[in-house]
Amino acid sequence: MRMQNKVVFSLLCIVLLATSVACAQEKDIEGSKDHPLISRFAGSIINHYDVKQFDEYILPLGKLDEELKLSKSQRLAGKITRIQYEAPEDRSTLEMYRNYELALDKAGFEILFTGTLRELGRRWTGQLYGDINPLRGGDARLDIQSNEDFRYLSAKLSRPGEGDVYVTLCISLGLRWPTIQLDVIEVKPMETGLVTAGTMLDDIARTGRVAIYGIYFDTDKADVKPESEPTLEEIAKLLQQNPELKLHVVGHTDNVGGLSYNMKLSEARADAVAKELVSKYGVDVKRLEAHGVGPLSPVASNKTEEGRAKNRRVELVEQ
Repeated sequence: MRMQNKVVFSLLCIVLLATSVACAQEKDIEGSKDHPLISRFAGSIINHYDVKQFDEYILPLGKLDEELKLSKSQRLAGKITRIQYEAPEDRSTLEMYRNYELALDKAGFEILFTGTLRELGRRWTGQLYGDINPLRGGDARLDIQSNEDFRYLSAKLSRPGEGDVYVTLCISLGLRWPTIQLDVIEVKPMETGLVTAGTMLDDIARTGRVAIYGIYFDTDKADVKPESEPTLEEIAKLLQQNPELKLHVVGHTDNVGGLSYNMKLSEARADAVAKELVSKYGVDVKRLEAHGVGPLSPVASNKTEEGRAKNRRVELVEQ
């Protein structure tokens, strides 16, 4: 089965029009790359790239209703790769769309839902990428929006035993240039057991702080997601086992977006974590202080997605 998938994915890359590797390496944003399962359209350049090892994604399977909510959708969770390409100006959305559609079909994907501007309405791209599955960064959201022409599809590749793969594709004329937004969702369970009370205590004893990566938020929001519960339980256990320990809960972000915005967002997220520990796990509010430092204390370069992912974290600092 694994060998069959490799052949299928190779075919997918071949069917799409060949691209100039040298050109892509010169012009793609630093740290970005094509998804290994799906190639790019010839002459396209990556101008936005975001990868989450585990997150949620709302898969559109129906039109927007009168309240701008999806009439039908499916909630997915797994590895999310979001790639936005600046497409060639001399190619139509129809030509690009049909190349991708053909490649997906030959690779074994089932097309689940499709639509055009005429069928889905002008609010589709703005709502989908600004509210339902928001793209980080104002330019990324704006570049996929279109008042003239766009084509959209959702597709699925069944992989028994390995986890299904879903794809959403939107090709639009954009407000500045033709744009291809490709989102790939590789369904998988969340990796657990990465943070324990014991390992946190060891780090605090050694350095006075511990970086936490098991607390999850939606993009640009401060609501703690349910997947964070295992990590919150371990933090609560740490505090229960060490009754004299008091902590600063410190929120950190990458440098995407304005400094003022990220400072407020990081503080709001730290405050949300502290409130969860108090309200759900019975931690004494006097043992926690929430702070936000935005992008001011990075642990890696913000020039790559891997670095930005490391910088988006919550730290527990001994008072």
